[in-house]
Amino acid sequence: MRAQHERESDHSLYIIGDIHGRLDALDAIISAIRRDMEAHSVEDATTVTLGDYVDRGPASQAVLARLFANPFPTPHVALRGNHEQMLEAFLSDPSVAHQWRQLGGLETLHSYGVAVDRVMIGKGFDAAAAALRAAIPSEHLDFLRSLQNSYARGGVFVCHAGVRPGVPLERQAANDLLWIRGEFLKSGQDFGKLVIHGHTPVEWPEVLPNRINIDTGAYLTGRLTCLVLDRGERRFLHTA
Repeated sequence: MRAQHERESDHSLYIIGDIHGRLDALDAIISAIRRDMEAHSVEDATTVTLGDYVDRGPASQAVLARLFANPFPTPHVALRGNHEQMLEAFLSDPSVAHQWRQLGGLETLHSYGVAVDRVMIGKGFDAAAAALRAAIPSEHLDFLRSLQNSYARGGVFVCHAGVRPGVPLERQAANDLLWIRGEFLKSGQDFGKLVIHGHTPVEWPEVLPNRINIDTGAYLTGRLTCLVLDRGERRFLHTA
């Protein structure tokens, strides 16, 4: 199964896990990618980020600004995470804050200079959404709208959370790609491609025959992980 999944021709992939507002970790992994490309003479590569750029950590605004400008030494494919979905939803439906404020949304609002005292106690959602709409640059909104739900190349399928067993990869529902846990994580099914995902924090990358989880809880640990699939070889880069 491994040889089939890793058949990447001569193209290399750098796949980065959940960033969650940790600009310091993002900048460190960018530097690590540059060093890795030089050390391994990588010329033809793409960097894929798994989503969850915002919430929980202190610098969501700065992370989006950095990613919008593509700071990587390669083309960049940016995927959507469930936290980007909540941020976008909050801008049009402030009631989303009932859930979002408990999942890191307060940190994102604060990073844009939006007062969070009333939101913390379950009030002022409309005012906070209006303040965020006024504060967030159009470039950040363009970046959010450009996010993809999945990316496939060769023998790998990359998404934020995972896939629903029994459903062909090309027919996966967006909600599953962004939110699924139990059914996917417990499945030993061969999904047809090796699924690379984040969403569920683990201490170190979780490597199984059918999937690899690279969310190493950067917002708490400072450990942002990048999986390198390089011409049939696999290695990991870490920031801590």
